Parts: sequence; C-alpha cells; structure tokens
Amino acid sequence: MTVRVVVVDDHDVIRVGVRESLDADIDVVGEARDVEGAIEAVRVTKPEVVILDVHLPGGTGGGALDVLAEILGAPTSPRVLALSVSDAAEDVVAVVRAGARGYVTKSISGPDLSDAVRRVATGDAVFSPRLAGFVLDTFNAAGGEVAAADEDLDKLTEREQEVMRLIARGYTYKEVGAKLFISVKTVETHVGKVLHKLQLSNRHELAHWAARRGIS
Repeated sequence: MTVRVVVVDDHDVIRVGVRESLDADIDVVGEARDVEGAIEAVRVTKPEVVILDVHLPGGTGGGALDVLAEILGAPTSPRVLALSVSDAAEDVVAVVRAGARGYVTKSISGPDLSDAVRRVATGDAVFSPRLAGFVLDTFNAAGGEVAAADEDLDKLTEREQEVMRLIARGYTYKEVGAKLFISVKTVETHVGKVLHKLQLSNRHELAHWAARRGIS
C-alpha cells in the first residue's frame, strides 16, 4: 500500500536526496523548506507521514516544535518522523514529547528510511539504534517530571495556563489576545506572571519548558 509523504527540510539537496532514496511505494506528495511551508503543505496534501527536519527557519524559533504544534491533534493528523543531523538528547526528547513517532539521523540509508516511514505510518515508534536507549531512559523516568510539571501548573491560574499554552505553541501576544478575547496588555501581564512563577526568563525558555514536559 502506498504511503503519502511530505518532506520538510530547508536544504534543497536533502529534500531531493530523500525523495530519490525512498522506495516506489512511498509517494512524496509535498515538500517544504520552512515552518510556514510545512504547515501549509500538510494542510493541502493531507499525508500519512511527514519526514521533518528538526531545525527549520520560520516560526518562533522552535523549528520542528512549531510544526508539530500546528499539525498534530486532529483525528486525521499525520504521523511524524524526525530526520536530523543532530543526535543530541535534548533535540530527540523535545520532538518526541511534542508528538513525533520516530527520530532518525541523516546518516540513515535509503532502504532503512523507507522502512522507517512504513513503520511510522502503521503507528510504530522508530529510532536510530543509538538514540533508542536514552529515549527509553527519559520516558522511564518521566513519572517524576510529569509530577513536577503538574506541581508547577498548580501555581498558575486557569487563565495563566491558557496563555502559557498558546505562547508555548508560538502564538504572538496579539494572536493570544484575539483567541482569548483579551487585550495585548493583559496578555503581557499574564505572561510576566507565568514567567515569574515558573522562574523562567523569556518566552523561548517557556516554549522549551513546555515541550520538555509534553505540555501543549
């Protein structure tokens, strides 16, 4: 059965290489080179799988996290396979917590990438061999982190939590105000209180804090 795929990478040569290395039963129905293009390509083509580079231009600096926040959550959402040169633990854990089903490095062979796409399409979790160990270690230890996140969230009012989640997804103050029917000044006030209560310095730290804890 054919798997419909969107390939997202800011380097043309990588997108071409991925497309040409995939097996014939994997149909590349769209491509994108930045956050905004990725979201639009997924909206238009409705693929089963998105092959997603972790570090992308556009968005609010979160790259793949910005894309994941926008394309996941609906019943028809695609499954996401992260493809990156990075094998850093923080990159892997952040995108998996944000909803990616797998993470492989760009050293992967064409046949192995094709197999990873097919497995992710069926719901399997797929990782490059050396990454699987610390992913398991992180999620085995997640109980304490989830509890800590819950404790931190308890410090925030219901409105502050609403603002925090939207800011963490990359919305601007103006967009948050429009969604919650409050003024930009009120949004700024809520963000200031959230940062103070969570002991964070700026909205980028907030986005990273939320991603690490699987909060969206």
